[in-house]
Amino acid sequence: MTAKDKRAHIIVLGNEKGGSGKSTTAVHIGVALAHAGFRTAMLDLDSRQRTVARYLENRVAFAKARDLALPTPDVAVIADGPDALAELALRLEQAAGFDFIVIDTPGRDSDLGRAALARADTIVTPINDSFVDFDLIGQVDPETFVVKRPSFYAELIWDARRLRAKADGATVDWVVLRNRLASLEARNRKRVGAALEALSKRVGFRVVGGLSERVIFREFFPRGLTLLDRDALEDFSLSHVGARAELRALLAALALPGWDPEKLA
Repeated sequence: MTAKDKRAHIIVLGNEKGGSGKSTTAVHIGVALAHAGFRTAMLDLDSRQRTVARYLENRVAFAKARDLALPTPDVAVIADGPDALAELALRLEQAAGFDFIVIDTPGRDSDLGRAALARADTIVTPINDSFVDFDLIGQVDPETFVVKRPSFYAELIWDARRLRAKADGATVDWVVLRNRLASLEARNRKRVGAALEALSKRVGFRVVGGLSERVIFREFFPRGLTLLDRDALEDFSLSHVGARAELRALLAALALPGWDPEKLA
């Protein structure tokens, strides 16, 4: 198999709850891969909000205005409609030559989002470190906080992984990305952690550390920048250093094929 014929590794960001940092995380993963020298494409399946597409459009415009060379993934938006599933399949079939495709799904249930999940090699589900978000993937006893059963989204991912295994026998890596909330008290945070650990053993996902400084990440949206664009940042601060370290740790924890942390300056 030549490099041109090599199949791209597909990363799908999925979560049906808003405010989890899904699109922000998707952009940072895509840009990090481009920074590391991988040929990367992104698909934005939320044609209403277009957060990923707008972020990268801002990035291209900012780079042009400042005469900067900013590594940027290719991006396309797929509108939800009668031809959406066919367009998604076509774009994935035509992805020869790309190393990675990062797909941001809508924050709601849709046939298009389910189809993307069924094609994934890696599924990333960001959740805030609280039982409000945990309820997306599992239900707990209100007195003991012991996990009672998987919730609807865990069942949806289970079906997507089953379809993928049936299609080509592939194993899908499901990663739950645990974003920390500064306002959450320590005892509740420990309860969430224990529940995640218990549920991960039942339904088969990995828990990795997420981002606690997401306000910083969102500040970069108008310019399309990330914390990896060190030379383009005029106001780099100590808080940025900590957030950048979290991002690098997240990328290492994803354990993507060919990933080398040393490729990021």
